[in-house]
Amino acid sequence: MIKILVADDHPVIRQGITRILEETPDISVSAEADSGSAVLEKVMQSNFDLILLDISMPNRDGMDIIKELKIIRPNIPVLILTVHSEIGYAMRMLEAGASGYLTKDKAPSELINAIRTVARGGTYVDSSIGGSLFFGYGLNQGKPLHENLSHRQYQIMLKIAQGKNTVDIARELILSPKTVLVHRSNILQKMKMKNNADIIHYAIQNKLLD
Repeated sequence: MIKILVADDHPVIRQGITRILEETPDISVSAEADSGSAVLEKVMQSNFDLILLDISMPNRDGMDIIKELKIIRPNIPVLILTVHSEIGYAMRMLEAGASGYLTKDKAPSELINAIRTVARGGTYVDSSIGGSLFFGYGLNQGKPLHENLSHRQYQIMLKIAQGKNTVDIARELILSPKTVLVHRSNILQKMKMKNNADIIHYAIQNKLLD
């Protein structure tokens, strides 16, 4: 039996996943977590075979959680389940130590297949981005400019590239608008850019929004 911790801040998503997996005889949802801190607390209290983790979590985001898990429970595989289909997100999560990456629009059968693959020690990448990840983005020569950004800066850069304004970004990431503006300034400086239009052009050119 594969014992899973489902980590997502939306109750409907957690309940939906649980219902799907209840019909699968070799997989069991042993616990749920609605925040980054709750994930780490439950991992310290119980043993799990796999963590199904959303990237956007309150308190601590997916990147921070994975880094902490690699210290306190390095042998627990993490499967990312997210709305983010951008190649850059997948690459960063896998580099941080995640064993799989799947978007939430996939069929239940693919989720089950991904869980089984990762629990066995394998790696699973969403079928819609796998080819681009390994045969396109992953083969770029030299270090792209956005690799100089912190994870938070990268998040904000992508949201700017998607056309979102400062207030919307602040609300989605639970930050103050002032903090978002500070990050934006640092992003422009690190990437040697002048404005949002440069960021949008760069993201499109480097296929970060695919």
